[in-house]
Amino acid sequence: MPTVLLLRHGRSTANTAGVLAGRTPGVLLDDVGRAQVQAVATRLAPVALSAVVSSPVQRCVDTAEAVRAVHGPRGRLRNRPDLVLDERLSECDYGDWTNRALKELAKEPHWAVVQQHPSAAQFPGGEALRDVQARAVAAVRDTDARLRAEVGEHAVWVAVTHGDVIKAVVADAVGSHLDTFQRIVADPASVTAIRYTATRPFLLRLNDTGGDLSGFTGTKPRRGRSRTADSSDAVVGGGSGSGTDGRG
Repeated sequence: MPTVLLLRHGRSTANTAGVLAGRTPGVLLDDVGRAQVQAVATRLAPVALSAVVSSPVQRCVDTAEAVRAVHGPRGRLRNRPDLVLDERLSECDYGDWTNRALKELAKEPHWAVVQQHPSAAQFPGGEALRDVQARAVAAVRDTDARLRAEVGEHAVWVAVTHGDVIKAVVADAVGSHLDTFQRIVADPASVTAIRYTATRPFLLRLNDTGGDLSGFTGTKPRRGRSRTADSSDAVVGGGSGSGTDGRG
């Protein structure tokens, strides 16, 4: 089955300022964020990516372009994948909370709902977190199904998006209620890998900020090679490790 690498954008100027940027235009990666993005792009260079899909928010687009750059004419692949923008991967619309300091928002009565009962959280003048999860999961599953049909079950692709979006997709993948999604962490420029099968998703990596990603080759298995990675069954005992030909 295809594998999606959920990539959070690098650290932004809003992150360092402690501001909830949301979809505000003009929020860019800071110096640390740009370095983080270059590092993760280098880690992804050995992987033959079938697609790069991104939130249209600029900090994600800049992150996605850095990943594509290592797969261009001077990179590993002669033909790099096009950049596809998907609104469904966009940041949550935080409504009236947008551009406010997090330390101030923590004093709002609704903050406790966001923290403890996210499935009921509707940002004033903005979006509900349950709707964020629904659109993001649909975006990931739709692209995954398309690549399986067009490229094959070996396809590996990148979805560049935001922290809360990744957390919501992970909660769905592991069968956890949205109310537990605040227990999940998605750091800037981190990679989270999920493989969807016919009967269940498998969480292969979570919040990986420095591990070797070359095991997610994205290349078609040679004839006669093990096909266990395409199975919907979990490997009893743990297998040989995720991101390899053996499952686990």
